[in-house]
Amino acid sequence: MGIDTQADDGLTTVRLDGRVALVTGAGSPDGIGYATARRLRQLGARVAIVSTTRRIHDRATELGATGFVADLTDEAEVGALADAVAEQLGDVEVLVNNAGLASRASPEVLRPVGQLTFDEWRSEIDRNLSTAFLCSRAFIAGMAERGWGRIVNLSATAGPVNALPTEAAYAAAKAGVIGLTRALAMEMVADGVTVNAVAPGTIYTAASTVTEIKQGLGTPIGRPGTPDEVAAAIAFLCSPAASYITGQMLVVDGGNSVREAQFR
Repeated sequence: MGIDTQADDGLTTVRLDGRVALVTGAGSPDGIGYATARRLRQLGARVAIVSTTRRIHDRATELGATGFVADLTDEAEVGALADAVAEQLGDVEVLVNNAGLASRASPEVLRPVGQLTFDEWRSEIDRNLSTAFLCSRAFIAGMAERGWGRIVNLSATAGPVNALPTEAAYAAAKAGVIGLTRALAMEMVADGVTVNAVAPGTIYTAASTVTEIKQGLGTPIGRPGTPDEVAAAIAFLCSPAASYITGQMLVVDGGNSVREAQFR
């Protein structure tokens, strides 16, 4: 099993100096993926970012990272991405499976189960769950061989914690992310690789709807979260300091899932 890097004072460090990290779904400048990539760069990692469009190269320039374009629901493209990252940066040691949020080109399906088509169902599952499976599978052998690795999957409170009408496919996919996280954590634990999940609640981005912002204002903290607050949780789980944490889901929702009844 791999041994985590130690700080000079003997305390386990949060630094990722020299480690190669890949963050998926980082094309939006105000999204969780971008904020996570920025944090990992600040911790010393060599960062690769990927999204489905060429705007990822703008984000890479801003971050001092390396950008790649790929459809992560396509098995062949994920394989090509793994080869390209290895060639340009080296072996991936930290993987953040953030890809999954809807885009203008592929909007979230909001429809009751009785009206949901099978293609719409599969689209949500592929975008939110299959991407995490394919990317994890592409890199776990190398992590195990080196005896060190970190995988952090992005789930959501929708699915594992709660649910809303018309979001069955999304909720099922995000709940599936937790199942994948726990199973993979047990498979990789003897190889020095930890696998965890972060489940954000309402997070304010440029894509947030008025309804989502109002939901955020109704949390116990009284506001939506920020991408950087989610990124802070992700970055910790990516660090050597999180060496004794695996198979876990960290909820980042301002206490909303804890509250039994509305009190504001």
